[in-house]
Amino acid sequence: MIPPNPIARFLEVFAAAKALGAPLIQEPTAMTLATVGGDGQPSARIVLLKAVDEEGFVFYTNLGSRKGRELRSSPAAALCFHWAPLEVQVRIEGLVTGVTAAEADDYFKTRPRISQLGAWASQQSEVIPRGEDLETRLRTTEERFEGGEVPRPPNWSGFRLKPQRIEFWKNRPFRLHERHLYTRDGDTWRVDTLFP
Repeated sequence: MIPPNPIARFLEVFAAAKALGAPLIQEPTAMTLATVGGDGQPSARIVLLKAVDEEGFVFYTNLGSRKGRELRSSPAAALCFHWAPLEVQVRIEGLVTGVTAAEADDYFKTRPRISQLGAWASQQSEVIPRGEDLETRLRTTEERFEGGEVPRPPNWSGFRLKPQRIEFWKNRPFRLHERHLYTRDGDTWRVDTLFP
């Protein structure tokens, strides 16, 4: 029987991926995030999943980065998890919204101090000017916040992708793969089995 709730199904597979751990799955939270620019050019990169529930999949970034700019101008995005040892792939499509300031603040406080400082020091996706380097910027930032808490930078926050479609792919011999596509229908999910 196909599980009726894709979020519950995702959480089960995600738990299995985390249980395998390194070296089989070095970073189970790693997911490909695909966005699209105003020129229609798609762009993909790996980001880390920081939370998931019925409301969606949460990740954090510099809002001035390419992905941050693209998500704010075109909120349609896609995620893809591939856990090779489990022979499972999960593809997710939907629209993103920003997390609340309180959510971003709470998560930022859990980050290692060096990561907090890095969020201030890095102008993510921008060209580093000649004569400057990230290490020097980091040292300057360390001096700025020496002896105190590092607040969340105003240009650093998170996004929540609310899924409209979630596809589970399971490897099977002879390319007879199992594919289940969940499509949001109001507050419920429709599930279809796809040809591989």
